[in-house]
Amino acid sequence: MDSIFSPPLHRQRHQFVIDFVKRNKPKKVVDLGCSECSLLQKLKFHREIELLVGVDIDGANIKKRCMHGLAPMSTDYLQPSYDQLRIELYQGSVTQEDARLRGFDLVTSIELIEHLTLADVKRFSEVVFGYMTPVAVIVSTPNSEFNPLFPRPAGFRHSDHKFEWTRAEFKSWALKVCLEYGYEVEFTGVGQAPPGQQERVGFCSQIGVFHWLGGRQECNMLFGDDAEDVFSYTLLYSINYPSLHDNNILQRVLVSEVLYWAEKMKRNWIEERTGERDDTYTLCPAEGEGEECLRACVSVPLAVLWSCCPKLSALSGSLSNLRHVLMDNPEVKLSQDGSAVLLNDQEQDLEEEEEDHDDLEDSGYAVCSHGAEPEEDWEKNV
Repeated sequence: MDSIFSPPLHRQRHQFVIDFVKRNKPKKVVDLGCSECSLLQKLKFHREIELLVGVDIDGANIKKRCMHGLAPMSTDYLQPSYDQLRIELYQGSVTQEDARLRGFDLVTSIELIEHLTLADVKRFSEVVFGYMTPVAVIVSTPNSEFNPLFPRPAGFRHSDHKFEWTRAEFKSWALKVCLEYGYEVEFTGVGQAPPGQQERVGFCSQIGVFHWLGGRQECNMLFGDDAEDVFSYTLLYSINYPSLHDNNILQRVLVSEVLYWAEKMKRNWIEERTGERDDTYTLCPAEGEGEECLRACVSVPLAVLWSCCPKLSALSGSLSNLRHVLMDNPEVKLSQDGSAVLLNDQEQDLEEEEEDHDDLEDSGYAVCSHGAEPEEDWEKNV
């Protein structure tokens, strides 16, 4: 059937949901009858969503096909964002109540209800609209008036379909739902009929978009009662995507940025001082250390790093916050007063270090030996 449409019909249905998500920016979304999770795999890239849930009665299918495609990619760990995303997959029937699915912003039911008996469709209405009470519901189902246009024998489009509604039958069911549970609905669809036949047969897949008349705020208040919670679904999979809202991840990123930029500034200075493109240039300890040569260090003030790296300032919020994060981190060595990052360098003759000391201060970096207080010339100019 999809072959006669471009794009294929299943992609048009998914794109309809994606367009709705882009416009309305729901934070909590559940796809009922998620099957192979192809819609969820598209929605996970829309990071306005904070909780993305899939429910299907076939738990084995979820385990076999879905989990790998919904796991974070390596780039999510290497470059975490402030966005928060949790994905959960459940085995369960849409005719059963589960308190974990109440109060969502969006419920999708794409080509699902025609697989239910009419008695189960009634129960589906009670569970989705009466119990879950989401802010919005998208229901798509085959339009039987379109079927004669297919080059195939008469009958349902799939052997598991229990019925296929006309537009009038779908409208009758949808309006009854609205009357009973306090929703309004708009009718549309995907899969255009050939030219001149759209009005006569309608869309191949008819869609009802339901909006709860109570609105988002009243929906949140609705679940503040003391009603007993029901948990009838089995959780098969859950994953939290890496986010900068996680303090451990935020600290890791901040430390990585600090070390990267401090090392980059040190190398730039060495190249400017020596004209060399390698790291063979060395520094010696300050005067007074005697003949026993300690490893010298380059001091890079945090104020310079914070002001020169927009990502650092955005992530930390303030210089004092950045200093606080770095103070107890074993990967970063700070000066005694916590105002600068100390980077080790190789040993060099004391005579050469003395000759270059004045130029080093003017460059904006300060040279110090471990145990000596670093110069803070740059901070005075920031």
